[in-house]
Amino acid sequence: MHLRKAQELGRRLRERRKQLGLSQRELGRRAGVDDATVVRLEQGSFAAPRPDKLSRIAYALNLSLADVFALADYVVPSELPTFTPYLRAKYRKLPPGAVDELERYFDKLAARYGIDPAGPAPGEDEGLASLKRKGQ
Repeated sequence: MHLRKAQELGRRLRERRKQLGLSQRELGRRAGVDDATVVRLEQGSFAAPRPDKLSRIAYALNLSLADVFALADYVVPSELPTFTPYLRAKYRKLPPGAVDELERYFDKLAARYGIDPAGPAPGEDEGLASLKRKGQ
């Protein structure tokens, strides 16, 4: 990331933090990152901040992850993650056994409703012939 982009990212993060009335230390605590990381990000000192830290800070500031990643020149995923990675990322504080239990329950629900979590989303597996039949 170029210096100008790093400074713009830092400015936006600082503005939002101040809007919320948070100190750098409090933001770091909420995001689960060292407050020195927050300071360096706001100063534009990071050439390549880690995406996982950026995502936690974006979440703590209630900012769009896509917007924050765009400011950092990171590619924004075009699709949502599957359930298991999402669950583990979103609920990091749950004990591993609880996450495993949620995954098993999700698998049961998916099977009950005929959903293949590893399969394509509805419409993604349609071939050209079926699209033509639909008039598209």
